[in-house]
Amino acid sequence: MTKIALIVGGGIAGTVTALALHRAGWQPRLFESHPAGAADERGAFLTVAVNGLTALRALDLDPARLLAAGFPTPEMAMHGVSGKKLAVLPLGGPAADGTVTTTIRRADLYRSLHEVAAERGIPIEYGRRLTGYTETSTGVQASFDDGSLARGDLLVGADGLRSRTRQILNPAGPEPTFLGLLNAGGFSTAPVDAELDRTPGLMHMAFGRKAFFGWVPAPDGSVWWFANPPSPTAARPGDFTPESWRSYLIELFRDDELPAAAIIRATDVAIGPWNTDDLRRVPVWRSERVVLVGDAAHAVAPSAGQGAAMAIEDAVVLGRCLADGGGLAGYERIRRPRVEKVVTAGRRSGSGKTAGPIGSVVRDAMLPLAMKMLYRKGNPQGWILDHRL
Repeated sequence: MTKIALIVGGGIAGTVTALALHRAGWQPRLFESHPAGAADERGAFLTVAVNGLTALRALDLDPARLLAAGFPTPEMAMHGVSGKKLAVLPLGGPAADGTVTTTIRRADLYRSLHEVAAERGIPIEYGRRLTGYTETSTGVQASFDDGSLARGDLLVGADGLRSRTRQILNPAGPEPTFLGLLNAGGFSTAPVDAELDRTPGLMHMAFGRKAFFGWVPAPDGSVWWFANPPSPTAARPGDFTPESWRSYLIELFRDDELPAAAIIRATDVAIGPWNTDDLRRVPVWRSERVVLVGDAAHAVAPSAGQGAAMAIEDAVVLGRCLADGGGLAGYERIRRPRVEKVVTAGRRSGSGKTAGPIGSVVRDAMLPLAMKMLYRKGNPQGWILDHRL
């Protein structure tokens, strides 16, 4: 009899996990809290690192199809407060098959993954938010906020940073904490009134005087961008209107020798704000019939560019462990050391976004030499990007 997996969360972690368990011979049911057709635009776009793309191939998935709406971004340029280019660094790849790190709108990737899930007969049930579950010796029963129940042999919590599944597994465990950075993003809809380097595939990151800014020219001529304004308090609904948020961001970058303000002026809607949160080590990842994947288990800082890739790797390893008898214990034994190392690296790389005026001058002076020394023997992130499952 085919075992049933209840997967809570229809984002990248949940959908790829459903595909992985389906390949391992399970019958997945995917539960998404948002209504059908609703796009969660937080993050606007994301970068799927090359290690995540190669992990997709382990599930007989074609990255070229899944990320067809995106474009390759194999390099990153770092800019200082003066706008000067300080360094150009590799973002990973090419792999043996030519795969390189790719950037895509979050909604487009969700859509592609859901299409493949539907093709493979995996049901996606929308508007179903987990409220609790009970385990027995014969199975697990999940309850949802609409009063419905679902029964299966396994429950996978892929329900993100504020995971209800994690809260039940870790009743005294860590909660997300605000790191003092807000997030914004968008896509230009008009010509940008500033000089731009439009080198294909080159992501730009800049340390502005008041906030961090990143942008990348897209093949259609638009510019995709994000910003990290510092804030002493977390953003709350109603703090900004769409118009006041856009104006606030333009003013934030007005005096910088960067194209940031011009790019935001050329954007109709600035998405955000949403908060940058940290999640400390989660003590419990699993019980007998419940397991965490993706951000529910380990939140990777956005600056690491590994959130999507780590979720995909989780899914592949979980599927293999359930297929070969390693079980949930095998999954945790394999994944926890690698993920916690990546989380630590991402936490370090994100701290420089709030260096302050004096720290910014020192950083800009030292960064070119530091990068040259770090990369003289190859990519220091090779242990992350070249990882193969």
